[in-house]
Amino acid sequence: MELQQKSAERRRRGLFVVEGHRELEHCVEAGYEVDTVFVCPSVCGELDLPQGCRVVEVTEQVYGRIAYRGTTEGIVAEVRARQLSLDDLLTDGSTEAPLFVVLESVEKPGNLGAVLRSADAAGATAVIVCDPLTDLYNPNLIRSSIGALFTVPTVACSSEECIRFLKGNGVQILTAQLQDSLPYYDTPMTQATAIVMGTEATGLSDQWRQAADRHIRIPMLGRLDSLNVSVSAAILMFEAVRQRQAS
Repeated sequence: MELQQKSAERRRRGLFVVEGHRELEHCVEAGYEVDTVFVCPSVCGELDLPQGCRVVEVTEQVYGRIAYRGTTEGIVAEVRARQLSLDDLLTDGSTEAPLFVVLESVEKPGNLGAVLRSADAAGATAVIVCDPLTDLYNPNLIRSSIGALFTVPTVACSSEECIRFLKGNGVQILTAQLQDSLPYYDTPMTQATAIVMGTEATGLSDQWRQAADRHIRIPMLGRLDSLNVSVSAAILMFEAVRQRQAS
């Protein structure tokens, strides 16, 4: 299925693929429009399918060819893509002190999916992906996020647009970096906050370092000088949660 393999095809058709009951349930709850559902009755049994979508029954042989992974419970759906903008993130005014996670040029879909899972667990307001090197509807990302792509508002934009948005809305910018930084637990995060992280290989660009209100770091006690970006993001998000619950 080309939608699973080619981001250009996803953009051209405005569709992406969701596999599995749980992922599709989160997708529908988030208000996405399901176009077509392919079901393998001998694998999935009876299903409560979204209303208004086209349903195509397939054999196990056909399902084995269209499924991206083998343990998706006999259901594969084509879903209408939608693009949130930065302005969509604060429209309801329900969050007095939003918590944003910003990722610059993160390339690996699995890392981004893991960050989304942590963002969901921490109740983050949104994840903002700047200068993305991976398609937000990459099937590996959806799989690794176990549907958190649909539960956490996620926006792709340029770093310049994101910096302008954060500063324009009074959001403090905390950049995770080793140089010229303070331990994360000594940094207040109870106000509107954006935690900004770069790639494990190159870190953050100079424009983010210069735009930051504070530079923070996770103390490293071993011989290595970096953590996986998803692990680091989880540590920093839950520090914000800790501080906010204690205040």
